[in-house]
Amino acid sequence: MANIIITGASSGIGFEAVLDLTANKENSVIALARSADKLRKLHEISTSLNPEGGKLYPAQFDIVYDNYSDSLVPFIQSKFETVDILVNNAGMLINKSFLDTSLADFAQILQTNLLGHINMIKHVTPLMKNGGHIVNIGSMGGFQGSSKFAGLSAYSTSKGALATLTECLAEEFKERNIKVNCLALGSSQTEMFEEAFPGIEAGTLAFEMGRYIADFAQNGHKYYNGKILPVSNTTP
Repeated sequence: MANIIITGASSGIGFEAVLDLTANKENSVIALARSADKLRKLHEISTSLNPEGGKLYPAQFDIVYDNYSDSLVPFIQSKFETVDILVNNAGMLINKSFLDTSLADFAQILQTNLLGHINMIKHVTPLMKNGGHIVNIGSMGGFQGSSKFAGLSAYSTSKGALATLTECLAEEFKERNIKVNCLALGSSQTEMFEEAFPGIEAGTLAFEMGRYIADFAQNGHKYYNGKILPVSNTTP
């Protein structure tokens, strides 16, 4: 049995990962996202696909602006005695040339793709038990030495920082026996990708990547810690 928290659960690979996680009746999942309507849709589909599946607790929460101590933490404690897995999947993408990307754009990207996850980890880690697993969803755009997409300087910078944070936290959390890994994903056919790259086909379907993330979240800590793992079938 695993108690799992996943952010960015209302669409794309996060949505698909929740469906896969709740297929296991032993799992309990807190699914966080900003859109209440999309979370309702997630709950409806999950219940339809997995009527005998795990428990799903959707909750509207903005990882950048909402209150952790007075809102999120009490909600988690009302559902879980301890947390086994945290998947930091929420994110945003801006496709602009570097010279057209404002400091405000960079700040917005870094808040969502890095600082929001830092805040989540700070508040959830004290609730995690020995043997827990934190999975940060990174990108090949932030994987050192990989080919890069023009127009994604802010996005790739935020994901590169998330990868480095992963390595740091794996060392810091050794005494707690909490494993921390980062999946550097290649392109997936999601709403975010299609909006940023209209007319371009991604390398992987969202449900396939969601299934991979769900499996890795539950089993990857048995084999990896502090690792940045490329998950891509295309270059770049």
